[in-house]
Amino acid sequence: MSLSPPDSLAPLLAMGAPPEGSPSLLVQLIPFAFILGIFYFIILLPMKRRQKKIADFQAALKVGDSVVTTSGIYGQVAKIDDETVHLQIADKVRIRVSRAAVGGYQGKEPVVPEGGQL
Repeated sequence: MSLSPPDSLAPLLAMGAPPEGSPSLLVQLIPFAFILGIFYFIILLPMKRRQKKIADFQAALKVGDSVVTTSGIYGQVAKIDDETVHLQIADKVRIRVSRAAVGGYQGKEPVVPEGGQL
C-alpha cells in the first residue's frame, strides 16, 4: 500500500496549493484587522486628542499668563514669538523657551495629566 497522493493531485501539492478545507484569505485577515482596530482606538486616537489639546493650549498663550514649563520653571509670559516664549522669572530676568516647553498654567491642573490620560 502506497501513501503517495494520486497522480492528478501531485502537481497541485507540489506547487503549495492550499488544501480544500482551509479558510479563505478574507477570513484569515479578519483577526489582523480586528487587532489594528483595537490599536487605533486604544493608542492612536487618544494620542491625537492629547496632541490637539496641547496644541490648542499653546496657541492660546498670551502675554501676562502665569505658566509653568515642563522642566518646572515658573514665570509670566512677557513676549510670544512663532516658536518661542519669553518668560519673566524674576525682576529683570527673562528667559526664552520653546513654546512646546510650556506645560500649563500656574496653580491649575496640567494640560495633560502626568499619566498622559485625558
